[in-house]
Amino acid sequence: MTGWTSDELDGIEAADELKIASRRTDGRLGTPVTIWVVRLGGDLCVRSVNGRHGAWFQGIQDRHEGRILAGGLEKDVTFVESDEHRDEEIDSVYQRKYRRYGPNIVGSIVTAEARSATIKLLPRE
Repeated sequence: MTGWTSDELDGIEAADELKIASRRTDGRLGTPVTIWVVRLGGDLCVRSVNGRHGAWFQGIQDRHEGRILAGGLEKDVTFVESDEHRDEEIDSVYQRKYRRYGPNIVGSIVTAEARSATIKLLPRE
């Protein structure tokens, strides 16, 4: 599996939102959901504001595959649960990127519940 290109990372990082759709067990894509995305170096991370009980998070658990659309890019991806201990770093990037929404709104994506549902997006061939 190859990584993201610089152009892909730059485009997605510049996008305010990302549309994410999980691939169902029958292979069809689910309905896209709009979420926030952050970049940490060569990684793209997303979180479920509703934690592990969030609908889109639950939807990725069967196949761990789907599609994203952001920054003019549409790409099939693999969803990998983040087991790295980068919560504070990811929190900081979320807070910096989305600060214009205010602490109450941004605060919802940096809770322990949201942290428990941190996903790395890996591009698929």
